[in-house]
Amino acid sequence: MERGLDGAEASARLARYGRNVLPAEPPEPGWRRLARQFVEPLVLLLLAATAVAFAAWGVEGARGVPFEPVAILAIVVANGVLGFVQESRAERAMASLRELTAPGARVMRDGVPTEIDAEEVVPGDLLLLEEGDRIAADARVVAAAALRVVESILTGESAAVDKDPRPLPAGTAVADRSDTVFCGTIVATGRGRAVVTATGGATELGRIARALQDLPDPPTPLQRELARTGRRIGFAVISICAAILALLLASGGVRDLQGVVQVLLLAVSLAVAAVPEGLAAVTTVTLAVGMQRLARRRVLVRRLSAVETLGATSIVCTDKIGTLTKGEMTVRAAFVRAGRVDFTGVGYDPTGDVWHLGGPVDDPRALEELRLLLHAGLLANNADLVRDGGRWKVRGDPTEGALVVAAAKFGLGEAEIESAFPRLGEVPFSSERRMMTTVHVAADGSGRFGIASKGAPDVLLSRCTHERAGDRNVPLTPDRRAAILASVEVLGGEALRTLGVAYRELEPSESEGGWDASIERGFVFLGVVGILDPPRLEAQDAVIRAQAAGVRVVMITGDHPATARAIAEELGIAPDDVHARIDPGRKLELVRALQSDGSVVAMTGDGVNDAPALKAADIGIAMGIAGTDVAREASDMVLADDDFASIVAGIEEGRGIFESLRAALRYLLSSNAGEVLAMVLGVACAGTLGLVPEAGTGVVLPLLAVQILWINLLTDAAPALALGMGPADPSLMDRPPRPQSAAVLDRAMFTRVAVVGISMAAATLAVMDAALPGGLLEGTGSMPYARTMGFTTLVLAQLVNAFASRSEDRSAFRAPFANRALWAACALSAMLQVAVVYSSAFARAFGTVPLGLSDWLVCACASLPVLAVSEGVVLVRRLYNPRS
Repeated sequence: MERGLDGAEASARLARYGRNVLPAEPPEPGWRRLARQFVEPLVLLLLAATAVAFAAWGVEGARGVPFEPVAILAIVVANGVLGFVQESRAERAMASLRELTAPGARVMRDGVPTEIDAEEVVPGDLLLLEEGDRIAADARVVAAAALRVVESILTGESAAVDKDPRPLPAGTAVADRSDTVFCGTIVATGRGRAVVTATGGATELGRIARALQDLPDPPTPLQRELARTGRRIGFAVISICAAILALLLASGGVRDLQGVVQVLLLAVSLAVAAVPEGLAAVTTVTLAVGMQRLARRRVLVRRLSAVETLGATSIVCTDKIGTLTKGEMTVRAAFVRAGRVDFTGVGYDPTGDVWHLGGPVDDPRALEELRLLLHAGLLANNADLVRDGGRWKVRGDPTEGALVVAAAKFGLGEAEIESAFPRLGEVPFSSERRMMTTVHVAADGSGRFGIASKGAPDVLLSRCTHERAGDRNVPLTPDRRAAILASVEVLGGEALRTLGVAYRELEPSESEGGWDASIERGFVFLGVVGILDPPRLEAQDAVIRAQAAGVRVVMITGDHPATARAIAEELGIAPDDVHARIDPGRKLELVRALQSDGSVVAMTGDGVNDAPALKAADIGIAMGIAGTDVAREASDMVLADDDFASIVAGIEEGRGIFESLRAALRYLLSSNAGEVLAMVLGVACAGTLGLVPEAGTGVVLPLLAVQILWINLLTDAAPALALGMGPADPSLMDRPPRPQSAAVLDRAMFTRVAVVGISMAAATLAVMDAALPGGLLEGTGSMPYARTMGFTTLVLAQLVNAFASRSEDRSAFRAPFANRALWAACALSAMLQVAVVYSSAFARAFGTVPLGLSDWLVCACASLPVLAVSEGVVLVRRLYNPRS
């Protein structure tokens, strides 16, 4: 306890226990992250189609450039690289935990105070603790002088904690272990000695590190939905291809190698027609745009999918300190003899007003009493208020910092008071006395000495004989003592931490130095202050908006139940949704319990204690200013302004993104359904429609695979992207969050996709029938001409469908120009179609022939029924599902 370990023993223990570093999880290799991008159902289906297309190209003699398979493969590779780039921002939570460990430590070695690397601290080392030190390991306190430690990164409580050597029962919660200091926490005031009991992974910080290692990243709702949709589409594509191929082979129309090649190309065409190749790109771009929108709202997103997850959030689990509150202790009220005084403003910003009995302080008695109260509060104080990078911060104990801020609001300057009354000595705070006292001399040469003291109101009051009344000291009567204690009860009922302040002038015989607790008597009581970490001004409105949107707000905090209840009541959070005195392990359990009933849980936090729950939640949201590196790196999103209201903005943005993705999916799937049905019905009804099989085969391709690919990759892509980036429906926040079990491709969308797809296929095949000899409608054109007409009709029908797909329950004629990007995208697609029809280079590649003006009018008119059908679906939906 005096000499510490000797060098030989320290070396032996270092070899036995290892270095004082936190356990690290090896990063996932880059090749594995890249490979993971290519195992999604839709991607695997496209890769299979690419292989078939390459095989068909090889069978045909490998002549020319294999446009179809190369184009499909390019899309697949581009999508995989994009996902890999996003995931390259891998989790760095373990690295941040290691950075949090103190870089150095002062220990006693061989009886000599020695500075060593924190990694070399071993169990049994005697730590020497001073104000401002970051503690290098978990340790048992063996000596303490006014030792107070800020443990908010572990417990979530912003107030410094008193430490002393008195033993506690085994199993005492971390937040109540006053005989222990913990790795990564900071000494706020005082000094002490502590014997190291745990290092590295055995510390409380190390326990959190291990918990982070054991937590996998759960798939987001969007990831689950896209995977499920991909499986459904893949199953449908394989079933359709198998059925068509079986039909063709059974018909005997395939008689030679060329026929086999045509059948393979048909299979590729069907796969290309059914798979929405642009979905992955549209999803990525839409989420990226959402990230940019959120960034403008000071919300930084670390994972693309997290943007959408906010929109599905049904519960927000939020820490109190630093999230709903400022994380900065604030004087809210004070009682002097003249009555109650209230302070406005929150946090360490010294901006605010001081009110007495509902108005400005203008009573001379109240002014004098409050001035002396705050004056003494500044003297009996070791904290400093500083401005750092545009923000006000407190160096030292947060509670003492609150007194400095309150004095500044009243117009008292810390430096001015300290220079007028220099400090001569101090009787430090102790948990036994529950008070601290400082000794001062007047700098005006008058020779006056005085002491200022602050502490627990009941303790301080018992040492007082007088009370300040205006500019006089009057004896304390029993009635006044009872009234003062009643004021303490009033402040306590408001969940405020109370602090009494007193002073007295020293007798000449007491001013010679060597001051101790014996001078703490005969005080003049100045008043009581009530201190609280207050709610953010914008948090109440944000909570109300979240609840109106059907999002439940749950407070999870390590703070005292009474304080948590008071903050919750002020914010409008239901009492049943408040969980106080919760340790880190319980936070994680609560998140998992809430997830077990299908809820999508967002967790906010700022401390190391929040990291496991942040990682386990569907979406973790860390504070950017007050948050630790550990919390930020374990989260999916970071609030750059620590503003709870930004979470609600994120929920609104997330809902809008999901609706935009549904609009894009509605457009892509219904358009692809039209392509598939046109191909399937064209093959099955070729004779009826007058479609002529290819020379020497019994197989007919209504549209070429390259034409379908053109539609999907170029003509469809721009409108789909525009839909994905479209403005959000203003009524989104009036609806409850969608259930986690709700499918992206639900029954309503499936019905719409089928009906619109049928109308597109019917229009396409009708135009082709009218262009060819024979069939139901007599024509005189060639097969290339008919294909060009059908090709163009399908493109125009899909452009019409883009406007009809903006909403599932609103008419396309409602606010038709709200999405200007969609108009631009459709105009671009139309121009591309004109180019492919009239350009000779494109004509050779895509098998098109020039069309006349009357042909374009026919194609345009044939595409309009798609809009009529879509409007009918919307009307039926509104009749059966009215929405205000």
